Amino acid sequence: MLFSWLRRRRRRKILSRPVPAGWSAVLESLPFFATLDGREQAKLVADARILVAEKRWEGCGGLELTEEMQVVIAAQAALLILNIEHEYYRRTASILVYPSTFVLPERRHQSGAVQEGGTAVLGLAQLGGPVVLAWDSARHGAENATDGRNVVLHEFAHKLDMLDRLADGTPPLHEKGQYEAWVRIMTREFEKLRLDTEKRRRTLLDKYGAGEPAEFFAVATECFFEKPRLLLDKHAELYQLFQTYYRQDPAGRG
Repeated sequence: MLFSWLRRRRRRKILSRPVPAGWSAVLESLPFFATLDGREQAKLVADARILVAEKRWEGCGGLELTEEMQVVIAAQAALLILNIEHEYYRRTASILVYPSTFVLPERRHQSGAVQEGGTAVLGLAQLGGPVVLAWDSARHGAENATDGRNVVLHEFAHKLDMLDRLADGTPPLHEKGQYEAWVRIMTREFEKLRLDTEKRRRTLLDKYGAGEPAEFFAVATECFFEKPRLLLDKHAELYQLFQTYYRQDPAGRG
């Protein structure tokens, strides 16, 4: 109880200060930020400020981490939790940023599965551990808000999925009654993507999501925020499911 009070007090103190100089220019350069209304923009900025202040940020592989990099990454992570009751990605203490593609260590857990070394990746969300990102990919995702690929949204979607200490494609939902529809629709859409991938059919959702349910959730999240109108048109029930979970309607934004 005392720690919760101290956390709230510390956060109020952070938000009582003026927004750091330079933040506005960075945020206004991000295409998705302009689609938010005034309330949403203010909430996103506040959440991003807490993420920047509370997480341990580290530049890796020779990268000199700047405040601009932190803002670009934190703003994208904050988009996911804009209307969700949250605790700022609890159990994610650190955000590590490499200049570009990085190679996984010998053995590491990624999205609940063990990955062998030698694999070059753009992002990693470790169960109980950090989020690791390639800066060039994180920046590209922020600057290209309609191509359906965003490594920050992808990896932080994994972190939402992992809030119940499982990486299974089902994050903690708002109400118990939502789980039946979630499992039914997600299972159907996942199996459809797997079949379309096997048959080499064109798909709206990235075929990377056909690998496992955890990856499907992360890939579908990218599509929900970056290609919302197409997702609504081609996968209406999936869109509505994510609309209920994220409590956002990106297809209705300008």
